[in-house]
This record gives sequence, C-alpha cells and structure tokens, in this order.
Amino acid sequence: MKQSEQIKKIIKLALQEDIGKGDITSLATIKKNQKAIGKFLVKDKGLIAGLSIAKQVMKTVDSNLKFKILIDDGSEVKPGDIVAEVSGNARAILSSERTALNFLQRMSGIATASNLYAKAVAHTKAKVIDTRKTAPGLRMIDKMAVKIGGCENHRLGLYDMFLIKDNHIEVAGSITKAVDECRKFMQKKKKKFLIEVETKNPDEVLEALKCKVDIIMLDNFKIDEMKKAVELINGRCKVEASGGVNLSTIKSIAETGVDYISVGGLTHSVKALDISLEITPL
Repeated sequence: MKQSEQIKKIIKLALQEDIGKGDITSLATIKKNQKAIGKFLVKDKGLIAGLSIAKQVMKTVDSNLKFKILIDDGSEVKPGDIVAEVSGNARAILSSERTALNFLQRMSGIATASNLYAKAVAHTKAKVIDTRKTAPGLRMIDKMAVKIGGCENHRLGLYDMFLIKDNHIEVAGSITKAVDECRKFMQKKKKKFLIEVETKNPDEVLEALKCKVDIIMLDNFKIDEMKKAVELINGRCKVEASGGVNLSTIKSIAETGVDYISVGGLTHSVKALDISLEITPL
C-alpha cells in the first residue's frame, strides 16, 4: 500500500472513532450554515510537524474548508505562534478539531524530541534512527514526524529487513544458523533484504562478522566495549548502537564511531506539544 493510501486509511479510522454516527453536540448547538475561523495556537516551545495531516483531516470532514498553513512543518515554534488557520462551516471545524489536534500535537512532540537527538550527534557521523515502538496503527505518521525532526527511519516493519535478535538466535541455534536461513529465504523468494544481527558480547560480534552481515547491532554495550567493537568491525559493515540511549548518553555513544543509534523513546513515550485551536464565529 502506498504511503498516501495508508495515511488516508489512518485518518478515516481516526475520524470514525471520534465522530461515529455524528457530532451530536455540534449538531445540536451550531446552526447548519454557521461559518467560523479557527487558529492553531502554539503554547509551548518546539518543532511543528503534522500540519499537512491536520489539513487532510479537516478537509476529509468537509472538502470546502479553507486551510492555510502559516508556518511550515519542521520550523521551530514558540508560545503564541499561529501555525495555521482554518475557515468555513463551523460544524465541520468543530467535528474535526480533536482528531486534527491529536495528530498535530503527537507529531510535533515526536519531531521536537527527534530534533534534540539529531542536534546532539551533529558533530559525528552517527545517524539517530527510530524503532518499531510506535503507537499501534500510527507507524507511518510517527515515522514521518521522526524525519521532519531530523532523524532517520529504521525498518518500517517486519517485512522489509531482516533483524535477527536474541530470541531468533536462541530458537535457530546460533547467529550463523539464523543468517544462513535468512539467505536461503532470500534465494527462495528471489528477493534481497538487508541482514542485521543483534549482538551482546565480542564473541557474537566476531561470529556476525564471519557471516558478513550488513549491520551489527551492539545491544547494551558499555562505552569502552562499544569503542573496541567498532575498532574490531573496522568498517566491514555498518554498526548500530542500541539500549540505554537518552539525551545524556547519546553524545558519548555517537563519539565511539557507530553509524546508527536507535532510540525507542522518539516514539514510544513522546510528550505531545501543547497546541490548541481557537475558534471564533464569522
């Protein structure tokens, strides 16, 4: 499914969840032809993201609504900034308000956090990447916000890349056996995927290197252990650091020479940016 189609589906489900058979409060209290204007007001400092999604939400409810973006996605914002305006049928604005804000606030929160992490490693070659720790049903949206914030996307799901983790290794019998089975799978399907292996110690790093995988993940390695592993790998494949990553640790992790640093916190525990929609009748 194309990204645009996925986003349409996500928006449709979100609106169905909220509006259901109808916004009875707006239907009861607002005249059918009443017009209004709404201004999206920022109440916190951060990075704005998701305005295109908010626009799509509102125009899905009423295609005649006029939505004007005043500050582009990816821009820094502060309390008092008006990032967009929407005008038209008051019922439609009120019915789509919460869904539009839910996307906008969550995406802005993710982008704000991503931007902080990206800036923390800007002096190194390391790229901060996200994980699959996204809100169920919102992965495409969450990962869009990560990129707006300046970080990169890892795999989208279980279908576009091999990631052999400790449980796979345990069941398969070894790293070598697991990698061999992945290569047999690709041969059978006549498709090519990257192979990444999670390692927990130097012996596993050596075994993964012998298997000539594309990426070796250093899971919960200490800084000195990570430096030694990067030296051992010596550019023969890409290196990802994972586990125990936060804004106070990421700088030292990036300076070990790893290529990627995965951060689940970009999406799994995001703090939404405070944004409201101030509506007045016309």
